[in-house]
Amino acid sequence: MNNNISEYKKGVLEVLMCMIIWGVLPIYWKSLIPISSWVIIIYRVLMVFVTALLLALRKYSWSEIWKPLREDRKTVRTLFIAGLIITVNWSTYIWAVNNGYILQSSLGYYIEPLMVCLLGIIIFHEKSSKYKYTAMIFALVAVIILLVHFHQLPTVALGIAITFSVYAAIKRSVTIDPILSMIYETLFLMPFALGIALYLEFTGKGAIAAGQPYQYILLLLCGVATAGPLILFAAGAQKTSMFILGLVEYVSPTMQMLLGIFLYHESVDSIQMLAFCIIWIGLVFFTYGELKSSKSEATS
Repeated sequence: MNNNISEYKKGVLEVLMCMIIWGVLPIYWKSLIPISSWVIIIYRVLMVFVTALLLALRKYSWSEIWKPLREDRKTVRTLFIAGLIITVNWSTYIWAVNNGYILQSSLGYYIEPLMVCLLGIIIFHEKSSKYKYTAMIFALVAVIILLVHFHQLPTVALGIAITFSVYAAIKRSVTIDPILSMIYETLFLMPFALGIALYLEFTGKGAIAAGQPYQYILLLLCGVATAGPLILFAAGAQKTSMFILGLVEYVSPTMQMLLGIFLYHESVDSIQMLAFCIIWIGLVFFTYGELKSSKSEATS
């Protein structure tokens, strides 16, 4: 019993550490300026593949790593599509952070759990509750308020929320080690990323020409910055409950929002704060519903 409690606490700590790292990652991406966001994205694809491959070699043989490529083409195709979608998500997020839209990106990650629920209902015919429906209505109201206020959709927030939700839905359909998944999500994009990176560097338009030596080192570590939190999340998810996973998921967008306001001084007005407050109210309903569901499953 004590061992189970210890594992549970370890799982909570691992997931919390993952969310804290994600919460401070805007500082990491901002530190790479003036390197272009698109150059950062190209290197991220390349270095995620390299990092995932090195991690996989500690656990699997070469034959085991490439086994799905030979025997499970359907899963490989699915992961290729997932890789394209998560690359769009990464691209939107990094561009947003480095162009003064941290608040919009944090809003996207607040909306994302609700979008995942919506896709679960539509695609997987999952049963929902009045609490989740209420949370989704609050999210919709917040988006409408921002639409009316700015006379345009919060495209960054919605782009991040939609792409990550679709990515999560696709990943639900495959069962493969997260490290191997990262390899196959970037495998077919990696040659293009490598070719573009080499062309940019040899023509003086890449990271080496734009940044300082320490920034280039940071850029080469972006695979670790990506893979590390995902490994922590995967390890923690196996030891803790869905309720805890859902609850701590709000740590990283909250940290990002605070960074955007207090560290990078992004402009925020009363209407934007109203939209955030409406989202938070919706998330209270969402969290309460998850708590009730968790207790119900525990007693059944």
